[in-house]
Amino acid sequence: MQKTWFITGASSGLGREMSEQLLARGDRVAATLRQPSALDDLQQRYPQTLWTAQLDVTDHAQIREVSARAFAQLGRIDVVVSNAGYAVFGAAEELSDEQIEQQLATNLSGSIQVIRAVLPHLRAQGGGRILQVSSEGGQISYPNFSLYHASKWGIEGFVEAVAQEVAPFGIEFTVIEPGPTRTRFGENLVVPTNMAIYDATPAGDVRRAIASGEFAIRGDAAKTVAAMIRCADADRAPKRLVLGSGSYERIRAALSARLIELEAQKAITCSVDALE
Repeated sequence: MQKTWFITGASSGLGREMSEQLLARGDRVAATLRQPSALDDLQQRYPQTLWTAQLDVTDHAQIREVSARAFAQLGRIDVVVSNAGYAVFGAAEELSDEQIEQQLATNLSGSIQVIRAVLPHLRAQGGGRILQVSSEGGQISYPNFSLYHASKWGIEGFVEAVAQEVAPFGIEFTVIEPGPTRTRFGENLVVPTNMAIYDATPAGDVRRAIASGEFAIRGDAAKTVAAMIRCADADRAPKRLVLGSGSYERIRAALSARLIELEAQKAITCSVDALE
């Protein structure tokens, strides 16, 4: 059965790859991006099933207008993929106020507003699915990515709460958590002016690992997107979908360490309860 998908950040990376795979299998795609001309080649190949619109997710009014127009013109939208995002790559002290504001406006506030905009339409049609693209960085952290992690940990908490609010309306969420994937993500990193004082710190280690190619990027974009599509097609959607063997290893280690630390605190944790 043909499905209709609404995708943000469709110009490149996972968004572009997902659009291509879905169109190739015969689905309809509402692809939103800042420069719609980036999909001119796909528009020529799939004129009947590709719908495009200009969308900057930092423009909240535009989010509401574009999402409403997509539902009005396409009818039912089965899956919404909130994918737009990027990363600022620098130690927290190095970041400018503008870089902080733009990162959170795109990855966190932008994702929140996309979800808020589509909920009334999904509710009116009796349900649907939302895939929120996060990363392994929504559960673990690397030095030099502090602000990126703030945005991803933030959107994951938002989705966990909203998923409970809208479950009675037949709306399901899955947070997608890929590890480092072979896309143009690295080329789009925003890099502030580095401070020499951080050269001999873990932040400097990460910079050198990425610059040298030592930082392993195992994820295959086509396989990652195919797994996301299978997830959306499944009868029941998982709350989180971790993608990549490295992500599995790192997230498992982080969760295990967190649980060990929690158990070690049990006595003091429980000691602060008020006495009846």
